Amino acid sequence: MSTRAQAWLVNGALWLTAALTVFPLAWMVSVSLMPTGASSGYPPPILPSSVTLDHYRDLFAAQHMGRYFINSVIVATSATLLALVFNGMAGYAFAKLRFRGREGLYRLLLAGLLVPGQVTMIPLFGLLKFLGLVNSYAGAVLPGIASIFGIFLVRQYALSIPDELLDAARIDGASEWRIFRSVVIPVLTPILVTLGVFVFLGTWNDFMWPLIVLSDRDMQTLPVALAGLSREHVQDNEMMMAGAVITVLPVLALFLALQRFYLRGITLGSVKG
Repeated sequence: MSTRAQAWLVNGALWLTAALTVFPLAWMVSVSLMPTGASSGYPPPILPSSVTLDHYRDLFAAQHMGRYFINSVIVATSATLLALVFNGMAGYAFAKLRFRGREGLYRLLLAGLLVPGQVTMIPLFGLLKFLGLVNSYAGAVLPGIASIFGIFLVRQYALSIPDELLDAARIDGASEWRIFRSVVIPVLTPILVTLGVFVFLGTWNDFMWPLIVLSDRDMQTLPVALAGLSREHVQDNEMMMAGAVITVLPVLALFLALQRFYLRGITLGSVKG
């Protein structure tokens, strides 16, 4: 087989895979624009016979989806910003700062990766209840701001920072905080963007923890609200698809906007780690 034929075969396979991946998302948007009941026919229509935005208007006007959207933005954005701060500092400390018990503590943290997150939910809920943070944004945000995976990811990347660069800054009289802010953060930017995408996507799409800790309906996030809406409108496929579009599009847009930094962080992290 010639090189040209191989290239056509590989490109064709990639295009087919991309089409199969994008089709469910495109059909979801298409169904959300159909009149009520239009998607229930057989075979299901691919494109709407007439376009309507009634489902989106109903979601925001009658179902208060705007409130749930704001809740998700608050929780996901707060968790992401705090995670970047705490994981960034902890990862750098484990990589470049010398302190007693560093290696033992790091191994202990890595051992925590073997513990399923579901196992910790009950004691975590009890701790937040003791602190009076149940049914609050803080209760939804705090458990995710310092993850073992985030610390590991930043540490592996920070190991590539030359010690001579840090020592030169110390000789010039820079404080550790100044070194971290002016020298380390610019170097860690690709991996911090990657971590931010991970945290934002995970927090935005999280269903279990907000369901447990947020009992007030007005504080629910989009995944929880969408699940409740599906029980009330189980036959209204078009409205469910409209709710799914509202839930998916923001994170999809964020990923596409930061894709260049995200891929760079993953690639450099795999080489330098």
